[in-house]
Amino acid sequence: MAYGQQQHGHPSDDGHRQHHGGHDSHGSHGTHDGSGGHGGSEGATPEGLAEILDLDAALFAPHLTALTGRVACLAGDGVRHIVDLGSGTGSGTFALLEQFPTARVTAVDSSPEMLERLVATARDRGLGERVRALEADAGAGLPGVVDADLVWASASLHHLDDPATALAGVRAALRPGGLLAVAEVDGMPAFLPEGGAAGALEARCREALDGLHAERMPHRGADWGILLAAAGLPVEQERTERWELRAPLPEEAGRYAFLVFERIRTALEGRVGPEDLAALDRLVDGGSEDVRHRDDLVVRSTRETWAARRPA
Repeated sequence: MAYGQQQHGHPSDDGHRQHHGGHDSHGSHGTHDGSGGHGGSEGATPEGLAEILDLDAALFAPHLTALTGRVACLAGDGVRHIVDLGSGTGSGTFALLEQFPTARVTAVDSSPEMLERLVATARDRGLGERVRALEADAGAGLPGVVDADLVWASASLHHLDDPATALAGVRAALRPGGLLAVAEVDGMPAFLPEGGAAGALEARCREALDGLHAERMPHRGADWGILLAAAGLPVEQERTERWELRAPLPEEAGRYAFLVFERIRTALEGRVGPEDLAALDRLVDGGSEDVRHRDDLVVRSTRETWAARRPA
């Protein structure tokens, strides 16, 4: 959610196979990140994932606006057709529609539930005519998509089983001179103060999740600059930035942390010791340590972005 998202590495990447436009087949999320795409084979959208993606997008909205603004500068004039690869609930779609007021977006996701939600939101915002939903596994190509001016892939590429094949499909969907904008996150967001028992717990959880993700998403943390260049998409810009929110935080931050820790607790069953599981339980049990009640909550996420272009 995230590139919200989406999301990466997304908040939704808790060890389950999620649903974004190209994911494990996933194209997304995890997130969902997010903050921002999904594609899985299990069918139903995981409970709470859509809310996580929307919260991620809302909390980091100013960052997303700045990021899409930089993409707009790189893409230049004349952008008419955008592809949101692993669109999730549409945070990237709507941010891009705002940056490109005459463009239309093809939102690609393998989850019909996510696409239905996105299309309904577009209608509610009076943007229905500018959004087309495409239910597809981005890892297997983008059927019917040609001459795209811009492809946006937020917290989605790390879910692909075969990046080379997927990136060849993206290159084919771009017009000559078209831009691919990629965003990835470095793992679960951090919510607890660094140092001390709480920070140590969160660090152990991140390490355990990294091990889980290494098994299920081997391309998470890949050097996408190298992979993009190998796919015939030379990188024009690469950037790493830390997105951080501190007190006073909006109420939504507590809800966001709660949902993420709920998913982490489920994913880490049997992967961390009983003391850590008990500590995770206390973060979501409604008591004094519950993340929804803490006054020391933060939200930190590191985003890496790449901009690559199909040669003219």
